[in-house]
Amino acid sequence: MIKKKNILSAFIVCGIIAFASYWLTAVSDSSAAQDDAAAKESSIMGQQPGNATRAAREEKALQDARRQQLAEKEAALAAKEQELKKMSDKIEAQVKALEESKKRLDESLKQKNKALDEKRKRMLTLLKKMRPEQAGQFLSKMEEVSIISILNDLDNKMVLKLIPYLNQPMVLKWIKDNLNNK
Repeated sequence: MIKKKNILSAFIVCGIIAFASYWLTAVSDSSAAQDDAAAKESSIMGQQPGNATRAAREEKALQDARRQQLAEKEAALAAKEQELKKMSDKIEAQVKALEESKKRLDESLKQKNKALDEKRKRMLTLLKKMRPEQAGQFLSKMEEVSIISILNDLDNKMVLKLIPYLNQPMVLKWIKDNLNNK
């Protein structure tokens, strides 16, 4: 999921950059077309000497205004690119922090599972050392799910010794489960 966010962020940034370059090309092409139209217009105006200087000044003012607009748009685009870069860096830092947290959590879980396995092994060893009657009485006080789990971990010899001392419907259920899983 984190990698998807990184890819999505990179895709968005690339898309904005591509759009910006396309937009700048389109704006400069339209500006060039307007300059050509203005040149034609000024050549026509060149035939009228009094209006030519006024038309040239107006055309120059329009071109300056267009250049100013283009410069403002470029500045805004550069600001947006900087903002996207900052956001991308922030997202990458968050992703890195999440990955580190996940590593710590995985390690903690691994240690916890290891401790639980050790406790379970000690309990199974204790049950094996008990007499079958005592172990059966002890197990019968536990929940059925726990007893079935313990029976699955014990060797067959020990299970055979315990069966007479356990709840028989539960033993039958355990046997069915083992026959169905194989």
